[in-house]
Amino acid sequence: MGLNLSIDTAIPTIPAHGSGGPATVQPTGTRALIEVQGLTVSFPGEGGIRNNVVSGLNYRINAGETLGVVGESGCGKTMTSLALMGLVPNAGQVTGSIMFGGRNLVDQKDRDWRRMRGRDVAMIFQEPMTAMNPVMTVGRQIAEVLIRHEGLSRREAADRSVGLLEAVGIPSPRRRAEDYPHQLSGGMRQRAMIAMALVCKPRLLVADEPTTALDVTIQAQILDLILELQEDTGMAVQFITHNLAVVSELAHHILVMYAGRGVEYAPADTLFERPLHPYTRGLIATLPDPDHKVATLPVIPGGLRSSRSPGCPFAGRCALASDICRAAVPPMIEVEAGHHVACVKVSQ
Repeated sequence: MGLNLSIDTAIPTIPAHGSGGPATVQPTGTRALIEVQGLTVSFPGEGGIRNNVVSGLNYRINAGETLGVVGESGCGKTMTSLALMGLVPNAGQVTGSIMFGGRNLVDQKDRDWRRMRGRDVAMIFQEPMTAMNPVMTVGRQIAEVLIRHEGLSRREAADRSVGLLEAVGIPSPRRRAEDYPHQLSGGMRQRAMIAMALVCKPRLLVADEPTTALDVTIQAQILDLILELQEDTGMAVQFITHNLAVVSELAHHILVMYAGRGVEYAPADTLFERPLHPYTRGLIATLPDPDHKVATLPVIPGGLRSSRSPGCPFAGRCALASDICRAAVPPMIEVEAGHHVACVKVSQ
């Protein structure tokens, strides 16, 4: 796939489609389950100024498809997911629209969110110890979702919970169902959280680093379970990860985020074969390539920093940056069919 791309390599010039305004990302297909437009999440800052941790995201996910969201820590991936679940902290302000089933979730009341969570939308949280109730057994927490949303009896819900704990690879699942979260290892807690998210076969699964704490064998088992459920039910998945190798196998489309913004969006194969944004190219270049062994893998210099400067947020780390890059934040533009990028160097 030619993964060892240098960030110093010149970006190919491609004529941009459209007027140059912010693009609406349109994945292939028409059955959009969820459509996000202009999603912005901000928090109060000094001097009454609100700081955006997510800025103007646009994307859609079709039923039965997976969107991979990648980017380094602090780029806004998790906050985007919390907005999709109605779980942004009280100090946060969410604007834009999240259209799901014909209604805007941004305007939704708490009681409507409670009816949706677990049934229509579910999330695998990055840290299960803080997401699970410490004073309820693991089995009861999973069973409560079934009782609330599917009306099962406690016995039926308990049996279903044990079956799902077994499906996610927890040994002695009936005994472990009686344990409290602190009695499980970190990997078992993560698998229990995955079981809880999948138990009602949601229409949208938001998975935030779902396999980080798991060994390779269990990772494969969990991913197979998600793919099987997706094939059976048409579930859409928003899959957040730092692992580009995983997302390349799992995702239909990939959204690359940097400093709260989308910087590139493309079908997965296209993004790995023809990355356009310097940040995307830098990320892919850090992947080890067994066909081209090197003593030291390349790194992207510098670090992610919040900035109120008017230019491209990546300009301070980009070897290709010039004055035009520092003048204004580049909009996300469709440069070829289905391939969107926020970089002025692409269409110059």
